[in-house]
Amino acid sequence: MDTTETQDGPTPESSDGLPNTHVPQASRRWFYFLPLAVLAVLAVLFAMGLGNDPRILPSELINRPLPEFSLDALPERGKPLTSEDVKGDVTLVNIFGSWCVACLQEHPVLRAISQEGFVKIHGVDWREKNPRDGLAWLRKHGDPYDRVGLDPDSKLAIDLGVTGAPETFVVDAQGIVRYKYIGPITPQAWTEKLKPLIADLRKGTP
Repeated sequence: MDTTETQDGPTPESSDGLPNTHVPQASRRWFYFLPLAVLAVLAVLFAMGLGNDPRILPSELINRPLPEFSLDALPERGKPLTSEDVKGDVTLVNIFGSWCVACLQEHPVLRAISQEGFVKIHGVDWREKNPRDGLAWLRKHGDPYDRVGLDPDSKLAIDLGVTGAPETFVVDAQGIVRYKYIGPITPQAWTEKLKPLIADLRKGTP
């Protein structure tokens, strides 16, 4: 058989006289196993992700004072909402909007929390184009809030690091943010996480 010289030595020629460029068997096996290795890595990452609740995310504000703010009140909704209003006791600050589908999903839970009387909930009506839309929405679906402030230009939302609605912040009696919950609060999240946290904060044991 004729051979063609290469840097690594002679390479056998194929029957048509051209160099044989077949991939060695060991390399072929590597190509076969590469997709399996990639799938294995993705499976591990997916399994790790399942252990984290995507609705509970950290915030840069955790254990820091709530930014000072003063929001105009929702029309016909009483006094404005300020950073001083969330001090004196543990409170929830809930970001919502009449345009927010997930907020409607959460709303019955907020009404139940409000009726329970365990903690005050202050609302931030975020990115509302017409303030009266928020008022009409609360009149239709129930109003669980102690005070409601308007944040049409996202000034407070930006300071809070809000990424979407609904989001809820647990603020202690000194006005320190202790927890951030992203997404609709569920009955389970309230009874198993948020309510016990509020009780601990009132005892001084967060």
